[in-house]
Formats: sequence, C-alpha cells, structure tokens
Amino acid sequence: MRKRILELLRNSGSEPVSGEEISRQLEVSRTAIWKHIQTLKNEGYDIESVPKKGYILKEVPNRLFPQEILSHLQTKWLGHSICYRDSIDSSNNLAKALANAGCENGLLVVAEEQGAGKGRLSRGWISPYAKGIWFSVVLKPPFLPQEASKCTLLAAVAVVKAINKIAGVNAAIKWPNDILMLGRKLVGILTEMNAEFGHINYVVIGIGINTNAAVEDYPEEVKPLAVSICDAATEPFTRVQLLCDILKNMEELYEIAVSKGFAPIFDEWRKYSCTLGQEVKVIAPDMTYFGTAEDIDEEGLLIVRKADGTLEKVVAGDVSIRPAAAKNGAYA
Repeated sequence: MRKRILELLRNSGSEPVSGEEISRQLEVSRTAIWKHIQTLKNEGYDIESVPKKGYILKEVPNRLFPQEILSHLQTKWLGHSICYRDSIDSSNNLAKALANAGCENGLLVVAEEQGAGKGRLSRGWISPYAKGIWFSVVLKPPFLPQEASKCTLLAAVAVVKAINKIAGVNAAIKWPNDILMLGRKLVGILTEMNAEFGHINYVVIGIGINTNAAVEDYPEEVKPLAVSICDAATEPFTRVQLLCDILKNMEELYEIAVSKGFAPIFDEWRKYSCTLGQEVKVIAPDMTYFGTAEDIDEEGLLIVRKADGTLEKVVAGDVSIRPAAAKNGAYA
C-alpha cells in the first residue's frame, strides 16, 4: 500500500495529491491513507501536507527500503522479492536460511548495516550503517555445481560496470572478484553454494560496496586499505539507483551464462581486469612464487607465467594475488 502511495506522490511531482484522490484510486478509506502517510513520515520521508490540497513528496530518506528499490528496479525477475533489514549479522546468512526454507529464485536480501559481514577466506568485512550497499541474492541456476564459482566473476563484472557508469569512476577487478579503486579495495564478493551430486540447490552471492563511508568509520588497521565510491565519484548517485543498476547487469549476465555459457562473461571480465598483464606474487598454502598474470582459463582460473617460463594455474580461494606496485618492486 505504501509503495502505491509513493508512486502517486512521485507521479504528481510538485503538485499536491489529495487524500480523497489517493483513497479513491487505492480503494481504501482516507483514514487509512493518513495512517500510511504518518508511517512514511516516521520512516524518514519528507511529505508536506498542504491544507485543503493534499500531500507533496519533498524528499526520500537515504535508505534501501523495498519500496524505493522496486520503484527504480528494471529487472524481469531478479530482486522483485526483497527481504530488508535495518541491521543484520550477515546478509548471506539470512539469504541461506531463506533459501533453505524454499524462497524463490532471485530473492534479494539487503541491510543498512552488518555486524558480522565476511569476505573470501573468512576475512571480516566492515559494514557501517547506511554508508554502503550490503546485500545478497539467491540464484537457482540450471548448470552443474562446478560452474558455481564462476558466478563470482559474473558478479564482479555486474558491479564494476554499474559503479563506473553511475559514479563516473575507473574501478577495476583484481582477480578473481575484488574491485579496486585508487589502489584500494572498494567491493567484496562472497559466493556460497548448496548442492547435491550433479545439482545446485541454490547459490548465494553476497556483495559489500563502500559507497560513502569516511575514514573515521573504519578501525585503525583498515583505514589505509579502505576506500569509498564518494572518494572519487565525478557524478552524483544514490545507493538505491546503484543497487538497481547492479541487479539489472547481474540479471542480464546471468541469463547469458545460462543460455550461452560463461565465455562471454569472461570476455567482459578481461576488459575490467587490473591483474592481467601485471607482475604478481602468488601465495599458496605450499609455495610462494612470482610471475606475470597472462589470462584466465575456461574455468576462471588465473594463468600465471613464472620466471622460468612455466605456466601455473591459480585456484580461487586457495591463494591471494598481489599486483606489483610501481615502486621498488613492492607488492600491494
């Protein structure tokens, strides 16, 4: 109901819409409309009441409310079902619980903050309140379980394309799925799967994006590594619009992967990579070596040419990749 009220107010622009007109169109009482308006005001919507004329929507809150997301969403199915939380331990944890309970394909879980967000290799992820986009999507793909890890590269492409377009920045992908800007980590992506032999029950892709966090929002040990989109943005943007653009990209790429395989996705990934062609240091559980990142293979594994000329394939999740810095041969 509140979503429909907001649609009427948005469509009217600066012209007031009477409570009588809203109640007529929505077929509810004027008292019910007044109560919904008060609820929207309590949520942070700036709605002006003009005596004898009606209501005008002046400003919307900086929140990822479902009604705001749905009003901007341009997908066919992804994100149409939304689970919103003001605060949560981890959007992936809730998404997995909802997936286990039988939620529909394309469910979106989004929160204003996370208390226990995590990234690859169980690393923590700081998620300050309303200063980023912390969300997870549930997918139920028809392909085989061994294909699931490729969804992390797909998600990275969807995110970096949206960020660069909407904020006018030049973010890039560090293999396999970290997104960097100004040499610092901007986005973290974590993919988790539930599967049986030869069948994926669901894949949960969790994404954390720093949009407008300040240095003081991070612990001391993280401050030198953190960056937000607002640190380099040349175009104004909102968190809602950025999230909706990411979901649109993700749906389009996912449908390509289902119908044509991941080769077109990997071609897109290569365009945004800041790892390929770089000198890299690979730290694996059993060895450390140096080389040049040459390409990714059909599985999305990084191909590194070592100093002796041999090729090594790097398995996602087992190693960390550190592109060479420009000075003194150091690795960042």
